[in-house]
Amino acid sequence: MGSQRTEHDLIGDRLVPEDVYYGIHTLRARDNFPLTGIALSAHPELVGALAAVKAAAAAAHRDLGVLASEQAAAVIRACEEIREGRLHDQFVVDVFQGGAGTSANMNANEVIANRALELLGHERGAYAHLHPHDDVNRSQSTNDAFPTAVKLALHVAAGRLLDGMSELAGAFTERGGTFAKTVKLGRTQLQDAVPMTLGQEFDAFALTVRDDAEAVARASDALLEVNLGGTAIGTGLNAEAGFARAVVPHLAAITGLPVRPARDLIESTQGMGGFLQLSGALKQYAVRLAKICNDLRLLCSGPGAGLGEIRLPALQAGSSIMPGKVNPVVPEAVNQVCFEVIGVDASVCAAAQAGQLQLNAFEPLIVHLLLNAVNRLDAASRLLAERCVRGIEANERHLRELVEGSASLATALNPVIGYQRATELAGESLATGLSVRELARRRGLLSEEELEARLDPWALARPR
Repeated sequence: MGSQRTEHDLIGDRLVPEDVYYGIHTLRARDNFPLTGIALSAHPELVGALAAVKAAAAAAHRDLGVLASEQAAAVIRACEEIREGRLHDQFVVDVFQGGAGTSANMNANEVIANRALELLGHERGAYAHLHPHDDVNRSQSTNDAFPTAVKLALHVAAGRLLDGMSELAGAFTERGGTFAKTVKLGRTQLQDAVPMTLGQEFDAFALTVRDDAEAVARASDALLEVNLGGTAIGTGLNAEAGFARAVVPHLAAITGLPVRPARDLIESTQGMGGFLQLSGALKQYAVRLAKICNDLRLLCSGPGAGLGEIRLPALQAGSSIMPGKVNPVVPEAVNQVCFEVIGVDASVCAAAQAGQLQLNAFEPLIVHLLLNAVNRLDAASRLLAERCVRGIEANERHLRELVEGSASLATALNPVIGYQRATELAGESLATGLSVRELARRRGLLSEEELEARLDPWALARPR
């Protein structure tokens, strides 16, 4: 089995492989929670955020004179290495765990302590020189260190999502400009409505994405209020005097983020408001992005027996039996991401309400689901932009024919012939297949010039 070292905790002794950086607490947690098979390392944002919290704490303790400069420097360097991507394979506890994130916090403390010991010239496990709890976790509890790291991780991930949403909105805007003068028929309740342009349709998609990005940005900003320094329940018990004031500026400097101390450390320790706000913003985007994908699938349906108004890029064969069939695979895939995110919100809400009194024990579930949701929505937004929206083409002739032949054009004659006569024209158009223009001409309801002016599709589509 290779060389091992003996470590001790309140349960007793345990042999720990000599070649790992984690210790006895991590080993027990790994054995206790074989639930998902997904290790903490699957979330590099969270691992990096935990290291940022521990580095800020070490810097604060150095400034307060309670941690030797040499020890603080080693801890900070170990944390820097982790934030650079090293040692992530040592974060082995399951993403689902009891204890409100205690196992994740212990995992971080032990890895950082053992790497710092190496930097100081000691063997791993030589905790008399630098201790995972007494030094790396000094002035902290899982209940303030872990939530702070969770918020930082989600803020960073949300920033990438905002970039992805901007890319998607830009793709819709670009297509909107391309289709600015492509007249088509609008629809309500899936029935013919009045003319519009395909550009207007795509511009509306772009605004939906931008509006939802603003909601995500607001929620992301709320996550920058942290309870670090509150320790177990927000009272700051066992924290060094001045730690809470000293640590947050260091955390801001290390991360480059405008983190700020919570207005009320007790409320912030038990409250899940920031997570709920982000989850709600993600659900809103997922619901509305799914609607956009449904619209794209409808608009490209057919192509012969459906709407057939647009053509999506042909990416792969659509059937193993029907030759030539091409499916809207990207919108379908994005839809599935959206459905999952909608479900995530239900789980996050359940976990948030299950917190009791001064702590919520279910933040491991919340961060795992929200990080997945953010990252998948980011990937879905970029995929939809790159592999679908930018390559969409309009079926111009078909769109024009649909507009010219629609009985709904009778709506434009309401002001001059009245609703009743216009209704009769629409009904006769549907019954005979003749256009509203031709029927109005035959009845002599308007002059040729008036018909041309009032039934010009482009004029009807322009915003008033």
